[in-house]
Amino acid sequence: MKTIFLHSISLWVAGCSCAFAQSYTNYLRQTQMPGGVTWDASSTVPESGSQLSALAINPGGARFDLWTIYSSSTIQEYLLQTTYVSSYTPLAEVVIRSEDPYPTIPRTRADRPFWVDVTITGLLSGATDPAGSKSVTFLRHVQSYGVGGTGIGIDRTQATLHSQASITQNGLQSLTYAVNAIPGADRAKIRGEERFSVFSLADWQAPASQLDSRFIQIWPVADGNIAGIANGSLIRSALPQLTITMNDLYPSSNTYLQYYKGAPVLGTTGMILPWSLNISDSVPSSQVKILNGYDSFFDSDGRWTIELLTVTPFGTDRLAYIWFDLDRTLEMNGTFTTIE
Repeated sequence: MKTIFLHSISLWVAGCSCAFAQSYTNYLRQTQMPGGVTWDASSTVPESGSQLSALAINPGGARFDLWTIYSSSTIQEYLLQTTYVSSYTPLAEVVIRSEDPYPTIPRTRADRPFWVDVTITGLLSGATDPAGSKSVTFLRHVQSYGVGGTGIGIDRTQATLHSQASITQNGLQSLTYAVNAIPGADRAKIRGEERFSVFSLADWQAPASQLDSRFIQIWPVADGNIAGIANGSLIRSALPQLTITMNDLYPSSNTYLQYYKGAPVLGTTGMILPWSLNISDSVPSSQVKILNGYDSFFDSDGRWTIELLTVTPFGTDRLAYIWFDLDRTLEMNGTFTTIE
């Protein structure tokens, strides 16, 4: 039985910038098919580059899995990419794009679109070519993280197959997904992932094998509330304490309060109160903050508006607002009389 050697394997770590996310560590695993002999790279896999296959590749082929480990308060492990290599199996590459430039794992928000590029090379079409060299299968799986879930520890074998298609032509196909398909009743609060995979066909040498696979995480739309002043209130003394509640802030976001004279008008650019919250994480965040001592910023009587805004890769959104009338002018009523 002829042994085939893999001369080099490219390691593109999903665009991961190690300078940006130094808590990520990458490693490569090689699995021989169909026997299942496994070998792990002994050193950390760099951000990009190539290296020789550690084991000779038999006619059954070999699977290469690229993993990354994220170390924070907990250890999270993500499978970034899988590639199967054999003597005649076509090659596939899956790339997922979104409006969020986060370099490690593709992600987006529940109300935003994303794009999937599938490139197939090496498909044959001859009458005597094996069936496994003429076609591949493109699969789309979806899986919810559940209420408040972050994907840590989920069983990805429980993902739901949403669709599949056969690809018989070489080249690039770019697919647009206007909305995600992760199950959930409240579409604004979806948490989960979509995985796109290309599989070879099974034949006498090896089972159907994953040629490439990528996933994108979907995070919920944030919401918020400002408590402490009821809309339409008339305030004649110092402004009271505010309680700011923020739910599902996007992992890359800056949330702040602005104020301006007049009634609420969406899109108004106001002045910034000395309070903000910057989130730079791999999962959404929910927080409650208290604001005191802001009375001096409101320097005249009249109608005022305070807005809670969040800035994400998708733009600026207003999470909440309050408006009130301020009247701190001291008025004195009296009479003046004389005695003659």
